[in-house]
Amino acid sequence: MRDVVIVGGGPVGTMLACVLAVGGLDVEVLEQRETPSLRSRAIGIHPPSLAALAQIGVADALLERAVRIRAGEVRCDGRRLGALSFERAAPEYPFVVALPQYETEALLRARFEQLRPGRYRSGVTVTGVRDGDDAARLATTAGPIEARSVIGADGARSRVREQAGIGWRELGRRETYLMGDFADPGSSDASAVLYFERGGVVESFPLPGGRRRWVAMTDFLAADADSADLAALIHHRTGVNVGETLGAASAFAAQQRLAGSMHSGRIVLVGDAAHQISPIGGQGMNLGWLDAVALAPALQRALLEPRVAASVLGVYDRTRRNAARRAALQAGFNMEMGRPAHGLRLGARNALVRSLTLPPANELVARAFTMRWL
Repeated sequence: MRDVVIVGGGPVGTMLACVLAVGGLDVEVLEQRETPSLRSRAIGIHPPSLAALAQIGVADALLERAVRIRAGEVRCDGRRLGALSFERAAPEYPFVVALPQYETEALLRARFEQLRPGRYRSGVTVTGVRDGDDAARLATTAGPIEARSVIGADGARSRVREQAGIGWRELGRRETYLMGDFADPGSSDASAVLYFERGGVVESFPLPGGRRRWVAMTDFLAADADSADLAALIHHRTGVNVGETLGAASAFAAQQRLAGSMHSGRIVLVGDAAHQISPIGGQGMNLGWLDAVALAPALQRALLEPRVAASVLGVYDRTRRNAARRAALQAGFNMEMGRPAHGLRLGARNALVRSLTLPPANELVARAFTMRWL
């Protein structure tokens, strides 16, 4: 019987597996996918996450591959409203880095393979989870498995959360976006740019290899839109001509949700299984990694001293759900700022942006956007 079985081998589940393995626990990861996804998806990695990645021996390899974003600016109607520097927000890592999610996942899987060879099992679907007096029991397509604790890291549609009977509620309103990556070969600018335009926000972030990620708010879920449609929308709102398309555009809806609890007996939730945070602002994956950092010592003590398990996991639940609420509020503010604006609302929003990028507010905003308070 394993100490811990983690259901879900994405970036959060694999990060947690590495943290627990470094701490000496017997860990196994079950991943439903047969092969890794090659979609770039989450790209932003914040200073607290870099510190956690350093603890498991991954940060240096990641920094070699990533782009370092030391500043960001906000524009509207062709003018700069303000700028933020991240260099004083986090002295150890004075930047946010950008790397496609599939590259981050590959680094984490390779590190876990070093720590626990053969314990990352692909193509295994969990069909049921039952908490017992002496162990948690999983029904899987590879046969039954027992563990002293089961971690649900299986995303927003978590089967583990469902099997544990934990509720799931929505926070705030839903917004839709269109996203795509384009070539940016001639630019040496590693800044993020937010275009708070009249028709809705457009965001731009550098990626390794002369690429740039573009995200635009849309009036509806534009599932049939392609990269040419996104390029036209970007030009219409900002006047910017993007480079050659690098892959298909994708439409997505940003909806925020929070689980009623992050643990039930021997079953614990992390990442999107526990809280779904809007990707606008780049908090989701990083928030899950901070869950992993907080959970590791709590779980080690719970396994070592079963009589205090409910108490220490209860503290984990309260602190991390509070962090998720703060992240959701920040993401909600980001989405609100990016909505279409005209007339008085446009003027008020732009004035607020200017004030937030000037001292003393700019220091606090930079800390918030680098997740120093989560």
